[in-house]
Amino acid sequence: MAQNEYSVEGRVFRTEADYKRALRDKEVIDRLRAESEGFTGAKLEQLRDDVRNGKYKFYTLLGQDFEDELIERIKRGSQTSVGSKGKTLKKSAKGGKNAAGSKSRNGKNGSEVVVSQEAVLEELKRQEKRRKRTIFACAVVAVVCLGYFAVYSFFLQRTEASYDELLALKEKPTVSATAFPEDEVVINYTNDEDWEVPEVLDEYKILLKKNKKLIGWVKIDDTYIDYPVMQTSDNEYYLDHNLNQEYDKNGSIFMDKDCDVIKPSTNLILYGHHMQSGKMFGDLDKYSNKSYYEKHKYIEFDTIYEKGVYEVMYVFRSRVYSEQDVVFKYYQFIDAMSEVEFNSNMKEMAAVSLYDTGVTASYGDRLLTLSTCDYQEKNGRFVVVAKKVAKKE
Repeated sequence: MAQNEYSVEGRVFRTEADYKRALRDKEVIDRLRAESEGFTGAKLEQLRDDVRNGKYKFYTLLGQDFEDELIERIKRGSQTSVGSKGKTLKKSAKGGKNAAGSKSRNGKNGSEVVVSQEAVLEELKRQEKRRKRTIFACAVVAVVCLGYFAVYSFFLQRTEASYDELLALKEKPTVSATAFPEDEVVINYTNDEDWEVPEVLDEYKILLKKNKKLIGWVKIDDTYIDYPVMQTSDNEYYLDHNLNQEYDKNGSIFMDKDCDVIKPSTNLILYGHHMQSGKMFGDLDKYSNKSYYEKHKYIEFDTIYEKGVYEVMYVFRSRVYSEQDVVFKYYQFIDAMSEVEFNSNMKEMAAVSLYDTGVTASYGDRLLTLSTCDYQEKNGRFVVVAKKVAKKE
């Protein structure tokens, strides 16, 4: 389906998934319109309150549009009611010069005039109350939004300052290894106790002294992705902590706890939040367009022990599955125990890749996987897989 066909009730939706949600919302709205066709007054207001309070679940802005439509219908009904009472007032006034007063030459008409005036005043009072409630609700929402924005900005600025500091330390001239005794820089993120731990690269020694959880650095040209990579035994920790172990909803880029950079693992998996600002792995889904890939084929990823350049092979969408689902789970592919297992995983990823890069891998190649959230489905993930190469071509 073409982009310009994703339109429902005058609104245009960017993706097919959003378009399908909009169609589902329209079915509910059409049904409610039919059921409420003859509604007026209290019934119509009750329906508006049900929509506003979430009795009917909407997944797109069509829900808000329908609520606005109900509000407009209520207003039109109120104006019609007031208008008809105004006509009664004029008609009653013809009964005599004192028809508008509490006394009238025509007692029947006089009582109609008094009742009409009271009804108008009562309606005006109700409208004023609704107006005040609306203003109050908007004020509360505004305060909450400003508070959220202030907290988010605080976390973002604090995190960016920390990353700038680390980047500056990383780019400093190399320091002598004697400045850092072995007991201050040794990191043993390996599952093999017999494997010799290599020396930490000079440019990461200062950074490692600041945070022993540092395991590497990832960078993609022309994006925000230029971050230190952390690793702990808990894959949940860095979802909401920064590199200084402070709470931060932006989290940090981190490596899967089961990956081993010393041995190393066949596939090193890095995770990061998909921030709307583009920070963390917010730019990663740009790889959904092959034209973007053509200009950004390489990912730089250093461990604290060795430098690395990786060429993008596969780009695909997936999700986190339940343990009972018998499907390919990219996040479980860390070590290939045989060539058959390796080739099987390559075949699975090639089958779901959004496009063919022409890049393949063989058993023995080392891989890098970048994973972030994808909001096209529940528990969705956007994944980029690359293989290690000697250098950029």
